[in-house]
Amino acid sequence: MTLISIVTSCLNEADNVVELHQRIKAQFEPGGPAADFEFEHIYLDNGSTDNTVARVKTLAAADARVKLIVNARNFGHVRSPLHGMYQASGQAIITMASDLQDPPELIGQFIAHWRAGELIALGVKPRSRETWAMAVVRRFYYRALGRMADVPLIANFTGFGLYDRSVVDMIRGLGDPYPYFRGLIAELGIRYATVEFEQPARMRGITKNNFYTLYDLAMLGLTSHSKLPLRLATLAGFALSALSLLVSLAYLAAKLMFWQHFSVGTAPIIIGLFFFGAVQLFFIGLVGEYVAAIHTQISKRPLVVERERVNLPPGDALPRHSGRPQG
Repeated sequence: MTLISIVTSCLNEADNVVELHQRIKAQFEPGGPAADFEFEHIYLDNGSTDNTVARVKTLAAADARVKLIVNARNFGHVRSPLHGMYQASGQAIITMASDLQDPPELIGQFIAHWRAGELIALGVKPRSRETWAMAVVRRFYYRALGRMADVPLIANFTGFGLYDRSVVDMIRGLGDPYPYFRGLIAELGIRYATVEFEQPARMRGITKNNFYTLYDLAMLGLTSHSKLPLRLATLAGFALSALSLLVSLAYLAAKLMFWQHFSVGTAPIIIGLFFFGAVQLFFIGLVGEYVAAIHTQISKRPLVVERERVNLPPGDALPRHSGRPQG
């Protein structure tokens, strides 16, 4: 039977991992939408400090189809799931979060599209039970990035979906250690199917997304798929230079015409210094984001370092004590 790999990355999801596996397993049981497929379920623990690892090990002891990779530390929300995709053995790989906000019940629809010949089936969430403020920010970001990007990006897509083995091998061949999946899938040019769903609210645990992780993803999308900000910086430099010249000429003409009555004062000078200083810092920071993206690409660091594996062949892990004799 054809093997489907389910890859779920987790961080302090002890309250969710058991239910997640039960719901995934139900899709492959007799009468389920994927009953004629075998599956493996790979958990990637990203440095949990609760009982997540212990509960997954209990699942793995009872079901050999459950597999576990324990990372040496938290390697982030991009590198860890990517590493899990590369460790999977299935002819198709389905990635999803462990917080139950990516419904396992969509697995059947993903596989149906795969059977129909699509190499990629993506879960997109045009509706989500989140705060209105976050919904507005997310909508504005997708629209702005969509207008600036060099390729049409996939809005409301977070990586949840099915990828054929050939697609995973292609992504691996690119050697990108920190890909932005919303843009990468679109840039590859492979036809994909979409499955819309309403993302449910988190029932247990707390979200692992914070301002830094969301900002990181936003900048990753910008620097990976658009050169427009850098070109705007160049154009802004020309525009501000021209504006400064015009203001200088206007002040000079006013001073020559009204020498006794026109006083420049210090306020325009101070305001101008703060304004141009702020503009310079903004664009220096923007250039810094692109430099940081280049640094990530050329660092050649491993995606993750593993501490432990369960129900998987041996792989790269932390070095152990060599046992060399003393003296």
